[in-house]
Amino acid sequence: MTRREKAMANFMQGYNCSQAITLAFADLVPMDESTLLKLASSFGGGMGRLREVCGSVSGMFMIAGLLYGYDGPETGEKKAVHYARIQELAKRFEEKHGTIVCREMLGLSVQHDAPTPEARTKEYYKKRPCAEIIGDAAEILEQYIAENPLD
Repeated sequence: MTRREKAMANFMQGYNCSQAITLAFADLVPMDESTLLKLASSFGGGMGRLREVCGSVSGMFMIAGLLYGYDGPETGEKKAVHYARIQELAKRFEEKHGTIVCREMLGLSVQHDAPTPEARTKEYYKKRPCAEIIGDAAEILEQYIAENPLD
């Protein structure tokens, strides 16, 4: 199963968009799955259903941080290099979807949505492009990792 397929399947099982991505890449990071899922749990629905940055984008950024990030109070080149990575991932996602903002991709006028998620029914999945968006994020991240091998 490809990472795209894993991420999409994770979403279809009920994980939020950020968790779906992070779980699909869990084998690459130095963190147990439970902790990784808890870390990503706040970022579904564009950050707690605030409809801001798409959870799949946040998930990409979290995995990129765990793989390539820094862990000190950096202020110079090391931080700039990492931020450039994050901006590159965002750019690739924007090229495909026109934005990294959840509500814009979903065509929602509401910014801060109710905190209670909708039930994951067949109708929910039919009206939401989220699974495909998550699949695209997984492909973008997988390609980026292939192009930028870890030390």
